[in-house]
Amino acid sequence: MTELIDGMAWAKARGMGALAERMGIEFTEFTVERAVATMPVEGNTQPVGLLHGGAYVVLGESLGSMAANLFAGPDKLAVGVDINATHTASATSGRVTGVCTPIHLGRTLTVHEIVVTNEEGRRCSTVRITNIIKDR
Repeated sequence: MTELIDGMAWAKARGMGALAERMGIEFTEFTVERAVATMPVEGNTQPVGLLHGGAYVVLGESLGSMAANLFAGPDKLAVGVDINATHTASATSGRVTGVCTPIHLGRTLTVHEIVVTNEEGRRCSTVRITNIIKDR
């Protein structure tokens, strides 16, 4: 059933939540198979001018949780139960892009990987999120 849903329209109607909006996250592509969003570095930095590690995690969780909920369908709710991130480079300006793809889409669990790159295409962070699917 989720294949028939326009993912971008669904995401816009649902909204991203106050934190994602405050951080300037914008979805650019949204399907069960691939979700993409960007986020500005400016306003989301730590004191030394690098994108804050927690900002990478917020971008990853926003993408992964939303993708899990699109997959789960209207009568279910996907809720995060585990998230981790490995930061391998730094972003200091411009925007970063998160690309979310499913690792596992099951009846009760989903696992997504979110690769976050800077404007030069260098991987800065890899986020993995596990969501449990529950009845609403």
